[in-house]
Amino acid sequence: MGYDKRMSTYDPRGFPPVAVTVDLVVLTIRDDGLQVLLVRRGEEPFAGAFALPGGFIRPDEGLSQAAARELAEETHLTLGAAHLEQLASYGDPGRDPRMRVVTVAYLALAPEMPLPRAGTDAADARWVTAADVLEGDALAFDHQRILADGVERARAKLEYTPLAAAFCPPEFTIAQLRRVYEIVWGTGLDPRNFHRKVTGTPGFVLPAGTATTGDRGRPAQLYRPGPARQLHPPLLRS
Repeated sequence: MGYDKRMSTYDPRGFPPVAVTVDLVVLTIRDDGLQVLLVRRGEEPFAGAFALPGGFIRPDEGLSQAAARELAEETHLTLGAAHLEQLASYGDPGRDPRMRVVTVAYLALAPEMPLPRAGTDAADARWVTAADVLEGDALAFDHQRILADGVERARAKLEYTPLAAAFCPPEFTIAQLRRVYEIVWGTGLDPRNFHRKVTGTPGFVLPAGTATTGDRGRPAQLYRPGPARQLHPPLLRS
């Protein structure tokens, strides 16, 4: 590759500063519903408004480290064994009134998590039904859009991956797993058809070798997650 003389005049100080933040869409199942973790902002901008937990990254930490730190500081919760993945990046020029800020959003999925406690610059922290938040328009910054993207990602992941088990205890019944799908997808599923598809999908679930008392006192077989990382065939939403 030839020498480009334009490189000799490059000066990063000639560009406006850009800050980087992380935001978390933390989803869990509580009270038989899909809930999202929100914090009430204690500082401007958007003081008093609800937002996703998150904040600016520090010079000495990576993105995932910053996500875990912000979650602990603002809500006193840890991700533990939760599933964590990068969701998307958001960088519209006007998304933060303070300056140009690019945020990297993370999606975290976990079984029923404890109640949060507000900390640092958060005036409050609580679990809120995700559907109620999505129907409103009250989140700070562009967090309404980020939450919508996170919920849709979770719904899509349940079609092609065994991620639904992340919402379940280590050993679970097929009925418990089906309820996860119903809650996340927001629709009812035929029990027999679902049982057939799940147990017939290679590597999705494995018998745990034990049983529990099911509906009407009948024993229900317990299962644990299998080795599959992708579902073939997928469990598609109708």
